[in-house]
Amino acid sequence: MTTPPDTLAIAIAQLNPIVGDIAGNLAKAREARADGARQGADLVLFTELFIAGYPPEDLVVRPAFLAACESAITEFAADTSDGGPAIIIGTPLKRPSGIHNSVVLLDDGKIAAERYKVNLPNYGEFDEKRVFEAGPNMPGPVNFRGVRLGIPICEDIWGDMGVCETLAESGAELVLVPNGSPFYRGKVDVRHQVAIRQVVESGLPLIYANQLGGQDELVFDGASFAIQADRTLAFQMSQFEEALCVTRWRRDGDSWRCENGPVSKIPEREEADYRACMLGLRDYVNKNGFKNVVLGLSGGIDSALCAALAVDALGEERVHAVMLPYRYTTKESLKDAEDCARALGCRYDTVPIMDPVQGFSNALSQLFDGTTQGVTEENLQSRTRGTILMAISNKFGSMVVTTGNKSEMSVGYATLYGDMNGGFNPVKDLYKMQVYGLSAWRNGQVPPGGLGPSGEVVPQNIIDKAPSAELRENQTDQDSLPPYPVLDEILECLVENEMGVDEIVARGFDRETVERVENLLYIAEYKRRQAAPGVKITQKNFGRDRRYPITNRFRDRG
Repeated sequence: MTTPPDTLAIAIAQLNPIVGDIAGNLAKAREARADGARQGADLVLFTELFIAGYPPEDLVVRPAFLAACESAITEFAADTSDGGPAIIIGTPLKRPSGIHNSVVLLDDGKIAAERYKVNLPNYGEFDEKRVFEAGPNMPGPVNFRGVRLGIPICEDIWGDMGVCETLAESGAELVLVPNGSPFYRGKVDVRHQVAIRQVVESGLPLIYANQLGGQDELVFDGASFAIQADRTLAFQMSQFEEALCVTRWRRDGDSWRCENGPVSKIPEREEADYRACMLGLRDYVNKNGFKNVVLGLSGGIDSALCAALAVDALGEERVHAVMLPYRYTTKESLKDAEDCARALGCRYDTVPIMDPVQGFSNALSQLFDGTTQGVTEENLQSRTRGTILMAISNKFGSMVVTTGNKSEMSVGYATLYGDMNGGFNPVKDLYKMQVYGLSAWRNGQVPPGGLGPSGEVVPQNIIDKAPSAELRENQTDQDSLPPYPVLDEILECLVENEMGVDEIVARGFDRETVERVENLLYIAEYKRRQAAPGVKITQKNFGRDRRYPITNRFRDRG
């Protein structure tokens, strides 16, 4: 009988797969295994559904997709006949019991074991119950070269099903968890608490391997880690960066203990938000095959921050900023936009919109005769700008970056087919005051991995001046909206916390203002349904997390 080993070298592959790129994901996994082998790894742990990319959504109901994933796994299993590191990797599998979110152990040239996720998440951004069947049984440990490993999958450790406790009772010695856990503000601390709770209940050390990269609205931030059996942090990998880390584990009596591993610092709030927006934009552009991006640079705070994010994510040579002035565009805004583009080093052009706006006005003059000028004429300016940016996109293949923040999108302070035009919005889930905070933060440092210059890239005058859409003379946002510090607090109560009007008023806010904001929030739903996707930063973003009906007469009036 083979004596179980007293040491294990486990490599954690915190990598950036692409949904649907099965061949590419397999190639990435093979490269990671080779790297792990060079570093003496016995086992390489990949993340949830790595071969498919996560989340694959309805791709997994396509037989051809499932067959391609299983073929890739079979091919990868054959690689392990070389005596090198074994593999734990996530993949969808179709079995008689249904289509499962699965993990497989590959060793000795074959699929040595399969385990299926039993706790399928069905909240927020997750809807796995639409496409997967839960595992028919609680997952028992797998035997890896004499060591019994528990391999619960992501949500299996988040719920109250007692998966880790069951694994411990079944003889597991070490828990390895492949995850596809998306970022939101403060998520790392939440994951640590979840893992510690499982360690307490099971008495077993736990390795938490998390995916890295942007996928549509979601950003997977990595930050993989492990908790020792005594509940202390064994290691902490970096956030927002691909990495393969080989950790050394030694049998310590009846348990295992990690003897080495990185202790990476987790970014503070502003840096984390900025890097999430940057990674989400970079991956959306690159994974969807865009060579460059174009955006309207108005001289305002939102477009300035988006320009900085684009340059940091893609490099100055891939960013085209366009100023689209009209008669209400101030000299101050013209200077601020040019200063911003010059500081960032990106291409900057000016395309005046006086003639096309006048052309639309002339075309509509007979139809509009006898009416009073107002919001319709203001929106013609925005829609002209949107048309020009889309024309540039069509002509040169540049993706349009749209720049509206969460405060504006909450209350409908945006123009359909105008400033809402675009393919992706990196600041979609940032409230206005958070946009200011990130702009000030970026002026003080270049984020790790950022390709932009150091120094003040968002001119201080943009931060200091009153925000304005500049669609009429001397206009400011506060003409139509409460001051942003007030608006943002009310919106956080309504959107993030689902608080009632009375509860918000009890916090000191004016009832009429709260009721007006709530009404604006509801009636703008139809606009948000047509908005570009954007990076999820908060626990409740518009889109996946908050699904309110467009037709909706409910108002909270006590």
